[in-house]
Amino acid sequence: MQGHHEGVVRVRGAEPLSAFDVVESGPGRAVVRVLGGRLELTVHRTGTFRVRTLVDAPAPEYGILTDDGARPDPGAVAAPETGVDEAGAAWLRLRSGDAALVLRATPLRLELERDGRLLLGPARDRSIDGDLRFPAIARRDGGWLLAFELPSGERVHGLGEKWAALDRRGQRVRSWNEDATNVNSELSYKNTPFAWSPSGWWWFLHTPAPVEHGVGYPNWSHRTLVVGLEDPELDLFVGAHDGPEDVIGRYTDLTGRASLPPVWSYGVWFSRAYYATAEEALAAAEGLRARRIPSEVLLLDGRAWHAWTTRFDFSWDPARYPDPAAFVGRLRDLGFRTNLWEYSYLSVRNPLFNELDEKGYFLRNPDGSTYVHRWFPWPFEEHYPWLPPSGIIDFTNPEAYAWFRDQHRDLIDLGVAVMKTDYGEAVPSHVVAHNGDTGHRLHNVYTLLYNRCVFEAFDRYGAGAPMVWGRSGWAGVQRAPVQWGGDPQCDWEGLAASVRGGLSWGMSGGPFYSHDIGGFARGQVAPELYVRWAQAGIHCSHTRFHGIGEREPWAYGDEAEGIVRRWCEWRMRLIPYLQACALESVRTGVPVMRAMQLAFPDDLAATQDLQYLLGPSLLVAPVVRADGRVRVVLPAGSRWCELATGTWHDGGTVLDLEVPLDTIPLFGREGHLLPLGPVVQHTGELDGPLVVEEVVAFASPVVALDLPRVDADGALDAVVTLAPDGAGGLTGLDGLTGAGGAAPTLTVR
Repeated sequence: MQGHHEGVVRVRGAEPLSAFDVVESGPGRAVVRVLGGRLELTVHRTGTFRVRTLVDAPAPEYGILTDDGARPDPGAVAAPETGVDEAGAAWLRLRSGDAALVLRATPLRLELERDGRLLLGPARDRSIDGDLRFPAIARRDGGWLLAFELPSGERVHGLGEKWAALDRRGQRVRSWNEDATNVNSELSYKNTPFAWSPSGWWWFLHTPAPVEHGVGYPNWSHRTLVVGLEDPELDLFVGAHDGPEDVIGRYTDLTGRASLPPVWSYGVWFSRAYYATAEEALAAAEGLRARRIPSEVLLLDGRAWHAWTTRFDFSWDPARYPDPAAFVGRLRDLGFRTNLWEYSYLSVRNPLFNELDEKGYFLRNPDGSTYVHRWFPWPFEEHYPWLPPSGIIDFTNPEAYAWFRDQHRDLIDLGVAVMKTDYGEAVPSHVVAHNGDTGHRLHNVYTLLYNRCVFEAFDRYGAGAPMVWGRSGWAGVQRAPVQWGGDPQCDWEGLAASVRGGLSWGMSGGPFYSHDIGGFARGQVAPELYVRWAQAGIHCSHTRFHGIGEREPWAYGDEAEGIVRRWCEWRMRLIPYLQACALESVRTGVPVMRAMQLAFPDDLAATQDLQYLLGPSLLVAPVVRADGRVRVVLPAGSRWCELATGTWHDGGTVLDLEVPLDTIPLFGREGHLLPLGPVVQHTGELDGPLVVEEVVAFASPVVALDLPRVDADGALDAVVTLAPDGAGGLTGLDGLTGAGGAAPTLTVR
């Protein structure tokens, strides 16, 4: 896209746009002609505008926007204003509330205003001769280039799951899903071209295609936000917002909100890459029960339950699992739900391959032959039988989509509760899909189609609330919860990166997140790191122990086992609170894990990338250093109760702590509530879908909290509201069921 010469970026192949002519105009809408093409500008929502090219033959749609999100708000809006400035250049202004989108000519540029103040404007970086180094809007072969000014100190967030600083300023980010093994680079599994600033603006590019972002990237320009869209169709949403939570709501209003995950999903998940046999998996499950370590789900990962060389066709390996029904039944008897691994590729060695190939169920090369994905060049692939050459299921083919979806039915009938939807990032740019699109546009959105397909299978054939355990995704994938953070390196930096990945996904519209407790790659970590990772992972929306090698607590010594057991017990107690957090997330889009930059954007605490709010009431400060030290910045505006000691701290306090191994710094927020359930081994021991043993009020309650009660199908049945009664107590306690039928108690800290 650009080259370098003496520090100057030259934008190649970009044709700056200059003038426009208005060809249509009406309430909240205008169509302008630019260089023979047409741009439509509309008021889409109050304070949200849409700018898109109008073409005679639009490219395939993928349901990135929900049906409601794609429709403009029907409210009455004003007609566009037009005029010329003092230099004789044309301008057009669309107003919505106190916000306005302005299109100006000579050169063509977009400006977002609010109350007459410029929120987002064109790049102003100039070369020594005075020419703009970046065109504000330019056409390129196969795409578009946009450039906006980034004032000093302006922060930018979003753009998906990333492992580095939550402020994207200074980063070059490519929205292109990749296997981000070890999570040490810019590569990530979940990307979305959605960015926002606490200063009040946000934008979203509605596209499946790759997008390159230079966010004040110093090799290009530290003062410019450069956006390179690799799609001939431009579809840009841009608008003003009233704070970070509002902007997440606006984005998810377009791309959809998650459904409510099942209650059991908040329990503790265990997995190992890889259980070699059914006996080994059952031994792990029986060990967890015998040692009284609360646990809910057992995952059979990629090499665990089916034959390696013929994967993936939804069949059990008969040599290791001669009786799958008995195996799943035994797990059920132990109180475990079964989670199975899958991917959307099929080995060329599988007897089904030729049949599906003849039906056109795989992605194709441009010459019409079937594309075969090879993980390694021959002959090295012979050394990796678990990654055989494979066709890639073409989810744009309705018949292939239905086939893949319906293959889950037998597993669901067997009692499988959820699938781990792994991979999905292998679609190359050159392939051709059934719908006529190329891999260039399909690559990112493929993961959305994949997860949607599996989620739909459990919605159609399963009992209770559906979910997936997904790795990769694109804008809109949050509608199919839950996502986890891929394969982190087994060290302290892997833990820190996993936390940042979850927080950045939350700042990009993803409400639910988990990461591999203990790290993924290359064996067991030291007991201390295992404990610290467990403490952090317990305080995510979802919790899973997973990695290559043993991840059961007893593998790390008696001390680690004892500490982790207590935190797993605490996790089970947190379930009512997590249910309340999830309800808020599906209503608003706000994530369960809330970065300081999202929750307190103007506070000193926003300088901290690793501490976060878990829901509205709990501040979590994971320990990510071997020396046990952590700095905690308590946000101003309220006091904070340290859970371990009961000590109250004023907001604005900076704490430099040396944390004992059995502790993670947790702080309750003044005026907020923390409903807690009983300690159980699994949710099957609970007396109902919403069981509250105790409600902790941090000082006199001020803020109400809604808790969801679900029916047998996992659908929201009722909402119980805990609200302050004005006398230091709560209303709504009588609507809760306590453990064993007893009424919940109210504890004031």
